[in-house]
Amino acid sequence: MTTSKIALVTGGSRGIGKEIALQLAQKGIDVVLTYHRQQTEAATVVAAIEALGRKAVALQLNTANVRSFDAFFAQLPGVLQASFGASRFDFLINNAGTGLQAPFAETTEAQFDEMLNIHLKGVYFLTQKALPLLRDGGRIINMSSATTRISYPGASAYGVMKGAVDVFTRYLAVELGARGITANVVAPGAIFGGGAMTDTPEMRAFAAQISALGRVGLPDDVGGVVAFLCTEEAKWLNGQRLELTGGVSL
Repeated sequence: MTTSKIALVTGGSRGIGKEIALQLAQKGIDVVLTYHRQQTEAATVVAAIEALGRKAVALQLNTANVRSFDAFFAQLPGVLQASFGASRFDFLINNAGTGLQAPFAETTEAQFDEMLNIHLKGVYFLTQKALPLLRDGGRIINMSSATTRISYPGASAYGVMKGAVDVFTRYLAVELGARGITANVVAPGAIFGGGAMTDTPEMRAFAAQISALGRVGLPDDVGGVVAFLCTEEAKWLNGQRLELTGGVSL
């Protein structure tokens, strides 16, 4: 049996998820990463992790489709055994997601449902179905957003779902504490570089202007914090929200 820790990172093929996976590997943690459509990019991340001396595997998963979760978790034990010599994993990082910019008055029911399925319903039930394979003493890290504290025009549907994730995480911390499992939220602001964020010179200038540090956020500003939450140094941190904006609206 393996003695290495194993993390399951959803949406690990690019952007923040890719950086989380790489930072975890740098801390000696093996990685199962999921991708929706970016199979080639996911394979590149796996190769980069292996180049760091860790083990990794990429699995296809649409985190917005709750009905696909049973098949995914039926497959996962065999993958854990074959790739890592393990029967459980240690860390669940619910990272997969997309953005939406739409004024409240113009947001459609279809757009609302998409945000609901990806950012709340998917996270809720994927976490529920992961519990039998998550080790006692494990960690859950949910990705939220600065939009749960700071209201920006056009982000209502996205922000509402992420606000629900903040609340959900506290309930996880309470209900899973008996198993020694912690649950925390990481809430990035605008992060540029390969993810879902609209990346234009104008957006970068705006994001840099409103941050106390005077620059935009990058994926490695987030990946290292998530990796830290999977270390022994973070074992007493539970039910908390860590906002990563470089200091916006302080």
